[in-house]
Amino acid sequence: MRVLRIYIRGWTASFRNPLFVSGFQPTLPVPPLSTLYGLLSAAKGDWVLPEDAPIGFIFTSSGKAKDLETIYEFDESRLKAKSNVCLREFLVDPELYIYTPALWLKPYLERPHYPLLLGRSTELATIESIADIELVQSSNVIYKNTLLPFPMEQVYGPIQSLPTYFTKERPRKPQGIRAFYLITQEIRYSGMAWYDQEKSWGVYLHGQN
Repeated sequence: MRVLRIYIRGWTASFRNPLFVSGFQPTLPVPPLSTLYGLLSAAKGDWVLPEDAPIGFIFTSSGKAKDLETIYEFDESRLKAKSNVCLREFLVDPELYIYTPALWLKPYLERPHYPLLLGRSTELATIESIADIELVQSSNVIYKNTLLPFPMEQVYGPIQSLPTYFTKERPRKPQGIRAFYLITQEIRYSGMAWYDQEKSWGVYLHGQN
């Protein structure tokens, strides 16, 4: 299968854990699909939804750190705000590979319409390269540093319910919420799967029929 492999880097990244609403804000180890569709939408300048572009990804970072951050909480009228300090966790030196068979996205990725973010508005990211490659079908591949759908045979790991994308209308609401495995350790999968021969890892394409 012919796909785009988009290599993205940043200084920091954070992906909010929906189980934590206030207080300490830990980060997920890998991004939810909604973050990836947000990146593609920012590049295009318009919404990119799962029916427009199946996606897979591999995400790594050098480690985690914590910092105190001032946040502002608005009242219902949004005319007044009070400040608060929270402890939040973030990932250092993030690297993201996005795979998609939606080849029509390439011109938008070469000249993104809006800034690309790996989490909050301060976590800017840049596209380092866009490769047009072939994924091949292979067995006995290794999945790592990604999301896999739950349930899935031979797969294990922490499970988290996460959104796939958000609505266009404000206030934006999460859509396509389902359970995923958070894959941070290598898992060898004996079934047939898409495989990046250059990187030597399996790629699961979410949204592919």
